[in-house]
Amino acid sequence: MNDTPLSPAAQELLFLEARSANTFTDAPVTDDQLRDIWDLMKWAPTSSNTNPLRILYLRSAEARERAVAHLAEGNRAKTLTAPMTALLAADLEFQEFMPDLFPARPELREVFGEMEGRAEMAKFNATLQAAYFIIAVRAIGLAAGPMSGFDYPAMDQEFFPDGRHASVLVVNFGEPGPDAWFPRLPRLDYGQAVTEL
Repeated sequence: MNDTPLSPAAQELLFLEARSANTFTDAPVTDDQLRDIWDLMKWAPTSSNTNPLRILYLRSAEARERAVAHLAEGNRAKTLTAPMTALLAADLEFQEFMPDLFPARPELREVFGEMEGRAEMAKFNATLQAAYFIIAVRAIGLAAGPMSGFDYPAMDQEFFPDGRHASVLVVNFGEPGPDAWFPRLPRLDYGQAVTEL
């Protein structure tokens, strides 16, 4: 493992200069870029390597229209014009993949299968992976516009009627367009957010 810190340019790309985009150009997001995003984000950690995130890319106009019906008003126009939209969801039956994901502990399929808090575990770890997804989008040079402003039960009924998946985030992404960035909003200082014991 390389213990060299990220270069200042990489830190700016991923964190310091990165912001949520609100407009995008019409340059398409390619299949190679979609695979590159996955090939980066899949290595980031989750509890017991559960990897419950599932990604549904809404490429077609019809799919976008179906999603837009469940978005908050302020999120609709930018979703219709973004080059790609991802619906990120938790697989509530993630335990089926445990023998492949944790071969040293194949019994985790049964352990998690009987676990009372499995859905909460799936949603927590999928949300964690959603953050990795956003960083991976930035890492390949695209801009991301994540949105939680939507009707979760309605979105799930629209796209996951079998009840196996639960939506966690919608992300528009692509090349940033004109006026893509709002002015940078403030953040808490270290002393406001961090304490020690």
